[in-house]
Amino acid sequence: MSALTCTHRDHTIRASVMEHPGLPTPWAGGCQITDPHGNTSKRQTLPVDYAFMDDLNKAQHASIAHGKWLVDQKLDHGRNWH
Repeated sequence: MSALTCTHRDHTIRASVMEHPGLPTPWAGGCQITDPHGNTSKRQTLPVDYAFMDDLNKAQHASIAHGKWLVDQKLDHGRNWH
């Protein structure tokens, strides 16, 4: 499976979705973010209420959206994800 990636505000965001077989919602969303200097974050999980999904495609897109939000929070509000 290839990971979904995008570039947002000079940061590379990679969906990091984990499978938990046997659950009705087996896909746990998350992402990793690489800043323009090449520093990569640890896996950033989605908020617990939205972390697990029943569809891989949905989980990947939600993970990318969450990564974009995290980048915006860092650049616009000085928050950090490390």
